[in-house]
Parts: sequence; structure tokens; C-alpha cells
Amino acid sequence: MSDTETGPIETRRDGKVLEVTLNRPKANAIDLATSRIMGQVFTEFRDDAELLVAIVTGAGDKFFCPGWDLKAAAEGDAVDGDYGVGGFGGLQELRGLNKPVIAAVNGICCGGGLELALSADIILASDTATFALPEIRSGTVADAASIKLPKRIPYHIAMEMLLTGRWLDAEEAARWGLINRIHKPANLMPEARALAAHLASGPPLVYAAIKEVVREAEDMKFQDALNKITRSQFETVERLYRSEDQLEGARAFAEKREPVWRGK
Repeated sequence: MSDTETGPIETRRDGKVLEVTLNRPKANAIDLATSRIMGQVFTEFRDDAELLVAIVTGAGDKFFCPGWDLKAAAEGDAVDGDYGVGGFGGLQELRGLNKPVIAAVNGICCGGGLELALSADIILASDTATFALPEIRSGTVADAASIKLPKRIPYHIAMEMLLTGRWLDAEEAARWGLINRIHKPANLMPEARALAAHLASGPPLVYAAIKEVVREAEDMKFQDALNKITRSQFETVERLYRSEDQLEGARAFAEKREPVWRGK
């Protein structure tokens, strides 16, 4: 296990799991420099064969992330500036990220912070967490959320959030399917770590195939996506089908034992 700190970003490496903690008092807002660091951290996570799962969270017990740092913007950070590889927050535009990411939302999650959470595959939240897209009140647009949110939750709820900026508590967010589960604040990180450990024990090549297919098929017709699989046009799927892990899964099932995944 190892801990490192890169300015406003703290990382904790525990076996196959990487924890990424946004730590910018008082609110964990993201400026251009922080976004670039996050992009570097998540790129290294993507490219490190020893790491299989990431958890992203915020420091403290009040804020997960409110998104864009308006104070930094007032001092010269351009909203269309260089966010670094992976775009805002390092996740939502990072190419080829085929490993599971868990968001552990520990408090206020709004604007670009909600967009960051939406970039994860699984969202856990404390019962004190709240969610909103307040950009409408400052005369701007939640661009990534405008694309993602209506695909994740009922259209009319997504549009109400975008058009009015109203807040959802954790219970309502769970009801609409915005988050997976709610935990007491003290249990949030232990539950996130337990889930990450469970995922880290699973088949990494299968995870990679799932993530690529889901990502690429999002804007495709069903038959077109299926044809792409049958025509061997998904690299991760083909790698899985030719892998030792594919054989190991079948053998373990036949032998009634737990499989040993090697990622190759």
C-alpha cells in the first residue's frame, strides 16, 4: 500500500485498487491545473497493468466536488482552457479507459462535480450527499451533463435538473437511478473499498470488453453494434476470445472451482 500527494490530488494505492481523492479546501472545486493533474493520474491508472479498479472521492465530509472553480475563473482561468488529457476532471474524455471506476460521493455533488461522478461506472453516495446542475443560474450550460444525464435517468427528471437547477437528495437520486446505493457517511469508503476489492478479484479482460462495447454501442443501433462484435471489430472482445482467461473460465466452471484470472 502506498500514498502519494500531487498538489490538490491525493492517491492511495492498495494492491490492485487506486483511490483518488480531490482535496482542495474549502469545496474541492476543480481549476485548470487540478484538472490536468487528474488527467495524468487517471492516464497512469489506465496504463498500469497492476491496477484494475479506481475509486474517486472528495476530501472531508461536506463536498464531493462542486465542479468548476469560479474563483479561479475570476482570476483568469478560461472556461475553454486546457483541461488536460481526459478533459474536465481527467475522466470524461479519457480514451481507452477500460477499467471499472467507482465514485464515492461524500457530500455536495453539483455542476462539473456531478459530471465527474457521471463519468464513473458505479456511484455510491453518503446519505448526506446532494446533487444538482446549477449552471442555469449562472448563465452557462452543463455541457457534458446535457449529453449524459438524459440517457441515465428519466428524461423529464434530467430536463428539470438542467432547466431549473433544483437539488436532489441522496434518496431521490437513488430513486431515479442516478446512484447505485446509499450508505452512512462512516460506511461510504469501507463499502467503496469492499466493492473495489470484489471487482479487482474479477476478470480484467471481461471488464475491458464490457466497457468498450458499452461505450462504443451507446450511439449505435443494436444490430450495428452486434454486427461489429460478430465481425471481430472490437479489439477488447477479440483479445478476450483469444485469451488464456477465456479458457480458464470454462475450465474453472467444469472443475467446480474459483477461476484464477491472469489478464492474458
